[in-house]
Amino acid sequence: MRLGRASGVCALLVALSLPGLSRADAGEVSPEKRALPDYDGREASTSTGEVLLWVPRILLSPLYLVSEFVVRRPLGYLVSAAERAKLPEFLYDLFLFGPNHQAGILPVAFVDFGFYPSYGLFFFWNDFVPHQDLVVRGSMWDAHWLAGTISDRIHLDALTDLTLSASGIRRPDYQFYGLGSDSLHADRSRYGGTRYEGNAALELKLAGLSRLTASVGARRVHFHHGDFSRDPTIEEAVAAGRYQLPPGWDQGYAMLTNQLSLAIDTRKARPAPGSGLRVEARLEQLTSLSPSSTPTILRYGGTIGGFWDLGQNGRVMSLSLATHFADPLRPADIPFTELVALGGSESMRGFPLGRLYGRSAAVMTLRYRWPIWIWLDGSIQLALGNVFDAHLGNFSAQRLRFSGSIGIESVGSPDSSLEILLGMGSETFEHGGEITSLRVVVGNNRGF
Repeated sequence: MRLGRASGVCALLVALSLPGLSRADAGEVSPEKRALPDYDGREASTSTGEVLLWVPRILLSPLYLVSEFVVRRPLGYLVSAAERAKLPEFLYDLFLFGPNHQAGILPVAFVDFGFYPSYGLFFFWNDFVPHQDLVVRGSMWDAHWLAGTISDRIHLDALTDLTLSASGIRRPDYQFYGLGSDSLHADRSRYGGTRYEGNAALELKLAGLSRLTASVGARRVHFHHGDFSRDPTIEEAVAAGRYQLPPGWDQGYAMLTNQLSLAIDTRKARPAPGSGLRVEARLEQLTSLSPSSTPTILRYGGTIGGFWDLGQNGRVMSLSLATHFADPLRPADIPFTELVALGGSESMRGFPLGRLYGRSAAVMTLRYRWPIWIWLDGSIQLALGNVFDAHLGNFSAQRLRFSGSIGIESVGSPDSSLEILLGMGSETFEHGGEITSLRVVVGNNRGF
């Protein structure tokens, strides 16, 4: 069949290419144009989602081109070359072990430009005893940058998990820019901090992607002299009059934490979430464990978001609005690291960790996520938001900031995620909205 069609097409091209010869000259009568045959038996149709998909394609085309030609295609070439060399099979057998490869030791590294990098090992053992999964991770840069986590996830039944975890981190390169909505990028300083934390969390899986989680824990935090490159220390910035020493710096603090969170999600869990609505609410109480001036603190907030699967092919557009609050139960200052924070791996990811601290925050985020490989998703996030005074007291459109990011991340594992991200953030529109923050992230960004 294929040969016959090809021969017919070639013969027609040869005939039409002869000089002075046409269908009319040959006395051939032009037949009526026939309808296109239905070869596959399916009706040709274009959904509303497929039409609307062109809107984000056009608006986000510059970022998409970077993702497609700078990230995805070179990565696809490397993965294909690795598969031909049977490298995945070799690494799978090298790092994973056990009867069903249910345990493994993996090297991990994380680079967030503007901070010291880290490297370490990630160990997991699924069903190390029946219905329990163990995760251990250690990372470091030098003797002043050390981090470790351990987690035991116990599957009580098909719908309930109990997770016991402990973590500790000490690093000298935390960033501080001041408090409130008007902090400036030019006022960046550095400080060191040590944080120890233990936690027990009970998660109940509800219908679809809905979850109810309750946890109790304790944390101890104290601060010390920091350094990174030629950035001034927080003490030097305070001496220069840029801002006051932030609350909690002198003595640190110890807190007992209780948290309750609820997520109601209309989407299904399998095979793909698809379109739907998600509402989250969170309430956390922090009670001082040391005889200090640290007050009991309530932190609370919520997020509402809508998701639209454009074409039922894993390309999902979402729009969400989030608000966060931190209030002392008596008049007193809240330690600055327990205030509402934006930047890092959470909201407004174009900003680095610690860029924005305040008593409250409001963020609107537009996100487009699409599959680019079997185990990789692409993501573009555009956000408007900022931190504000208590209960959004000084909120205004002129005090908003822009955050944008594009990246790829691995999917499927809640314990360890590979991420490549390029982000940027601006000053407030009141200060001109100039892009002053550039964030580049490469590596494994989760402990558990």
